[in-house]
Amino acid sequence: MKTYVQTLIALVFPFVSFAQDKGLDQKIDEAFQPVADAFFDAIFFTIYEGETFTIPFVLVLLVGSALFFTIYFGFPNIRYFGKAVNVVRGKYDHVDHGVSEAMYGDSTPGGDAIETIKDESTEGEVSHFQALATAVSGTVGNGNIAGVALAIALGGPGATFWMIVCGLLGMSTKFVECTLGVQFRDVGEDGTVYGGPMYYISKGLKSRGFAKIGKVTAALFAVFCIGGSFGGGNAAQSNQATIVIKELFNWDSTAAGAIVGVVLAALVGIIIIGGIKRIAQVTEKVVPFMAVMYVVACLYIILSNFSLVDDAISLIVREAFNPTAFGVGSVIGVVIVGFQRAAFSNEAGAGSASIAHSAVKTKYSASEGLVALLEPFIDTVVICTMTALVIVIFNFGGFFEYGGDGSGVVFIDGQAFEGAGITSKAFAQYIPFSNIFLTVAVVLFAVSTMISWSYYGLQSWKFLFGRGKVADLVYKLLFLLFVVIGAAASMGSIWKFSDAMIFAMIFPNMVGLFFLFPVVKRELTKYLKAIKK
Repeated sequence: MKTYVQTLIALVFPFVSFAQDKGLDQKIDEAFQPVADAFFDAIFFTIYEGETFTIPFVLVLLVGSALFFTIYFGFPNIRYFGKAVNVVRGKYDHVDHGVSEAMYGDSTPGGDAIETIKDESTEGEVSHFQALATAVSGTVGNGNIAGVALAIALGGPGATFWMIVCGLLGMSTKFVECTLGVQFRDVGEDGTVYGGPMYYISKGLKSRGFAKIGKVTAALFAVFCIGGSFGGGNAAQSNQATIVIKELFNWDSTAAGAIVGVVLAALVGIIIIGGIKRIAQVTEKVVPFMAVMYVVACLYIILSNFSLVDDAISLIVREAFNPTAFGVGSVIGVVIVGFQRAAFSNEAGAGSASIAHSAVKTKYSASEGLVALLEPFIDTVVICTMTALVIVIFNFGGFFEYGGDGSGVVFIDGQAFEGAGITSKAFAQYIPFSNIFLTVAVVLFAVSTMISWSYYGLQSWKFLFGRGKVADLVYKLLFLLFVVIGAAASMGSIWKFSDAMIFAMIFPNMVGLFFLFPVVKRELTKYLKAIKK
């Protein structure tokens, strides 16, 4: 433990040493921005360029795949929604949990003990509810607070409509990838479960006779997943936490971001390096509480302005097809913004959540696939929509211009706001001292998301470099470095990098999904037959 703490101090001390330099945050941002731009341009390469918008191939791939899976599996997002809820409730535990079967022996007193054989598919570490909660903790957070605000700031209210559409379609994709995650998982000698796209891509494609393609594609996914853990699962989170902290304390120091980043890195480092289970246990209890409080606060604002809800919904639908926001310039632009922010929030198609879902205790892989389809619904359809309604209702007062300057920044009372800062301003209009609550919520969401994503990234790191303590420590130190970078750099460059890394995961993941979706069909049929008995 002492060695870990010393290593952590060595990592973050240089940032403390230079914190007095003028413009430290700007220097970090200037150094990081070219990196973010390069990755963003590489991943979001366009297949069409119009005067006011561009269509990146990765979004076409994401939406097209989600639509295909929705149709192929007969709209599982609708047909199996009730069954998914019942699986989480434990209604089908009697068929879902494995049993040991007798092989031979003598049951009479004094006879030989009966030998048993255990179904290997029952291996796992967590329940359906725990797997869902872990995955949701990695998605529900600042994407719902800052991401929604960014979508509306750029694309106007209409972006909300397309976020919902993307969330509904993403339920089908999440079902497919999480079923495969359980089906092709690895179980270590100590009972630890290793799963996710890197395993179902490598093992699944090998079973189909494409071992080399599977091996290369799995390695590529692991690289991108590590990048995703540094970006969307880390830097973007510390970035938004820093924004609300600086706003709360009116902190204008040019090194404020770096200082906040060092503090956050120390906190996260204590958890992921030091292994302080008590802090993690407190976090997993506090974060759901904060999530519930956030939803309650949203509902309070919405219900307090109930007469405006129909106007807000009408505006969202109208602007979805006839946008007036200057940030994107056309209906296609609004669609792209909505889909992009929804995909970032729920990660359907990226495959990351299947890493958490793979650890479930189950006999039928499709059971966890059904559980997983609830995730985009909770994250995007419910919570993101609530945030959007709060912001739209707030802006009926004409506080800012939708679209802004096209960068995601809007001006309220002559002051620039972006991301979580916009949501915080909307909350403050209706709930006194809500800025304190929202600051705490954003910080806790950020920390919980970083912890969840450190697990995703570490699993990918283990896949590439082995399951050793030294390799693990190297990853964790790099992860902490990005906490500081995310806090210091600008929202624009950080979210560019984060989007690039999250969306990069879609390419190799889709290779696995399109090779293996018939397996999902087979496993779904098997599970549905089992629960009907």
